[in-house]
Amino acid sequence: MNIYTKTSEFFVAGGTLRPDAPSYVKRPADDELFHLASASKFCYVLTPRQMGKSSLMVRTARRLQREGVRTAVIDLTKIGTDLSVEQWYLGLITRLKVQLEIPVDPETWWVERASLSAVQRFTDFLYEVVLAEIEGPVVIFVDEIDTTLNLDFSDDFFAAIRFAYNTRASDPAYRRLTFVLLGVAAPADLIKDPGRTPFNIGRGID
Repeated sequence: MNIYTKTSEFFVAGGTLRPDAPSYVKRPADDELFHLASASKFCYVLTPRQMGKSSLMVRTARRLQREGVRTAVIDLTKIGTDLSVEQWYLGLITRLKVQLEIPVDPETWWVERASLSAVQRFTDFLYEVVLAEIEGPVVIFVDEIDTTLNLDFSDDFFAAIRFAYNTRASDPAYRRLTFVLLGVAAPADLIKDPGRTPFNIGRGID
């Protein structure tokens, strides 16, 4: 292998580095996020673009998997924004089904509960499907959360995540479910309605 080939494999201009990339520089955030997620602590990494958030996410997910933790890595840009609320949430639970390898047909499950709101079906899916099918801890990484900030229903989405955290006090099953949010935003941006409780949970990773 010539020097040019080695150099081209070492340097990556933008984008997410693969977990074994030799050019990745480990930072204190790597161990901090891993240890907090391992301890089932809700976390968020909210910083400007091109700071290595997605690369940190991929490596942390791989480390957690080696420890027996089931993980899902959801890139919200793959779901899109030019969608109805029903399509958006169905896309979300479909990604969860694939990432967590859950033996359920998301579309059939969704349609059978058509009388419920989209956000309730999402929270029910977390409890009735994800936590029911998986016995151990589950960490869900949600990347590019800033893509939701212009959606009319984004407040409900982040309120649902906060619900999963708050319900730990009354239902121990939720203690196995952890969310890690990543994107270009501030915690105050996540729930915009001043009449609702702000997004005040989780640990920020610098």
